[in-house]
Amino acid sequence: MQGNGSKVWLITGSSRGLGRAFTEAALGAGHRVVATARNPQQLSDLVSKYGDSVRAVALDVTNEAQARDAVDAAIEAFGGLDVLVNNAGYGDVCPVEDTSLADFRAQIETNLFGVIIMTKAVLPYFRERGAGHIIQVTSIGGRIGPIGRAPYAAAKFGVEGFSESLSKEVGPLGVKVTIVEPGGFRTDFAGSSTELREGRPEYDATVGATVRFQRNYDGKQPGDPAKAAAALLHIASLWDPPLRLLLGSDSYNAAEQSALQKLESDRKWKNLSVSTDYPADGLSAQ
Repeated sequence: MQGNGSKVWLITGSSRGLGRAFTEAALGAGHRVVATARNPQQLSDLVSKYGDSVRAVALDVTNEAQARDAVDAAIEAFGGLDVLVNNAGYGDVCPVEDTSLADFRAQIETNLFGVIIMTKAVLPYFRERGAGHIIQVTSIGGRIGPIGRAPYAAAKFGVEGFSESLSKEVGPLGVKVTIVEPGGFRTDFAGSSTELREGRPEYDATVGATVRFQRNYDGKQPGDPAKAAAALLHIASLWDPPLRLLLGSDSYNAAEQSALQKLESDRKWKNLSVSTDYPADGLSAQ
């Protein structure tokens, strides 16, 4: 299956945004792809262009039966599966106080449980063959909690922890896990994919400012989706890919600054942190 370097990919959220760029890049590089979307009609142009190299499959990532069917479709159509890209997701902007629990649950269902469901659907196959690569598309919002995106950050932080644990479990079995953390890319993520609500006036300086920035930012993001896709293809070709990969200078700079701030804070409070241990000799302190 990989003699010519061609792999079989399953990509969620293929209809637009980074998922669309990933799908087009994989097909353009000669890979075979099961491209999925809630409405596979949105993928018909890819089927017309790439023919037998692509299968368009209807998939709601929160539906366990559809998740299993998508994995089965790859194996039946192409004789196997090498790479799963969990890309489907969305994030609205709204203050926590003004976000309903239903909205919280919906974002966490898609962005976290969708990833868990898809991962579990592919794991038995990857484990049995002792190979496979699971690529989780999170966000810089998986490392840093952005203003106005608490449900999204809650889900993406969850995916990061889930994936780190997963990598330690499946790594010894030959299965690779990479968390990809994009910053701002020129897709419709900041446009039609996002609902922006400023909330009550008390949050005008925080969430309100974020909403106004986001509206002006659409189309000006620093990230090039085609270059993100090229980076993804590169990562998937490596024998020893990283557990985490930041995408974009904005993402890298924000993550570096955040990591240094966390370390500085941890060190500042170290004495209080370590003071909660029993004395090393097991006896009460003098």
